[in-house]
Amino acid sequence: MDYTIRDAVVEDMPYVLDLIKELARFEKEADAVEVTVEDLVRDGYGENVMFHCFVAESSGEIVGMALVYNRYSTWKGPIIHLEDLVVSEAMRGSGLGTALLDAVVAYGAKIGVKRINWEVLDWNEQAIAFYEKKGAKVLRDWDVVQLDEKGIQNYINKI
Repeated sequence: MDYTIRDAVVEDMPYVLDLIKELARFEKEADAVEVTVEDLVRDGYGENVMFHCFVAESSGEIVGMALVYNRYSTWKGPIIHLEDLVVSEAMRGSGLGTALLDAVVAYGAKIGVKRINWEVLDWNEQAIAFYEKKGAKVLRDWDVVQLDEKGIQNYINKI
């Protein structure tokens, strides 16, 4: 199949949101997505740009996406975080995941980051094998720590 990887534009955001929701269903968290198209447009193309997004297009349809944002490592300096890399179910196995990851890594090299970070669910062995095959290290001795919106508010109420 033919596809093109390009920088996403505002008009792509409804399709990007559809892919985000497809990923959430795959990860058994279908009801967890709160972000809206309006949020994506504001945060990706507004006054304070918070992320960079790549899309994969095939036959006029958006069939994949990768979303990254800047971070800073106190040990390394500038890094980027790959929040999500999603390939629509119909396009899995087509090389699209590799093409999207290639775009992310090329972008990171272009802007001079010292590292690219991302997470993968421990049960997603297919993704883990894919990333390791590409030379990524899967750090199994680190746990992800989060405070969700409610946790933040509870924390604030205690200080």
